[in-house]
Amino acid sequence: MSSSSVTQSDSNLGKNANSESGKTRGPSKIRIYSHSDLFYWWPVWVVGYIMAAITYFQGKLIQVGENSMHIHSNSNLGLIFFVVLFLVILVTNYSVRGLASGIVILGLVLTFVLLLYFDIWDKVFGWFVSPTIFLSLDAYLWISTVMLGMWLIVVFGLDRFSYWEIDPGQLTRDSLFSSGSKSYNTQGMTLEKHQDDLFRHWLLGLGSGDLQVMTSGATREQIDIKNVLFAGHKIAAMQKLIAEVPEE
Repeated sequence: MSSSSVTQSDSNLGKNANSESGKTRGPSKIRIYSHSDLFYWWPVWVVGYIMAAITYFQGKLIQVGENSMHIHSNSNLGLIFFVVLFLVILVTNYSVRGLASGIVILGLVLTFVLLLYFDIWDKVFGWFVSPTIFLSLDAYLWISTVMLGMWLIVVFGLDRFSYWEIDPGQLTRDSLFSSGSKSYNTQGMTLEKHQDDLFRHWLLGLGSGDLQVMTSGATREQIDIKNVLFAGHKIAAMQKLIAEVPEE
């Protein structure tokens, strides 16, 4: 498990940092957004558009009833899209922790690629069910476009309605459409970064992670901020702000 933590225990360090002049300071405040699991669904529409492009340039028009469809003759395109969709559903609904579990998943993906490369996928799946999956150009485009639209609305819209804002000495939970907010004093606060899900945090999340905040005082509270993009950069900036003592 990859994690990092910091605790504000020496206020003199913050005072000395604030008293230094002529040095470039970091941002005075930062915002942290917790994203939904839909962020990890980007491979579905990316692969869908790739399959649509391959079908458009290499496929053939086939008459189905009164309609003509653009379909690729190789069913592996549909199989790849189906497997990507299945893996994304699995990963976003079941958290796989630890390096060993990540190796198992990568091994399964490698096995799938090798079966396709050596063209023995049909033989293996022929023992169980027919692996023939054909999707038309319109099917790839419609699925990918709808998924992309939902992804953009959620990631760059709905997920940004509520956020955490960190100022020197203060952590605040705020919302764009709420008149209330809740603040925490960062004195003695502890931060932890978790990036132990290899498939979700690194392969799909591109360096995302979960942040865990433990407040201090008589009523200690644990705050979990899930699916934070660029978690390493964000926690480094948070650590600097927490270590500072607000100017009076």
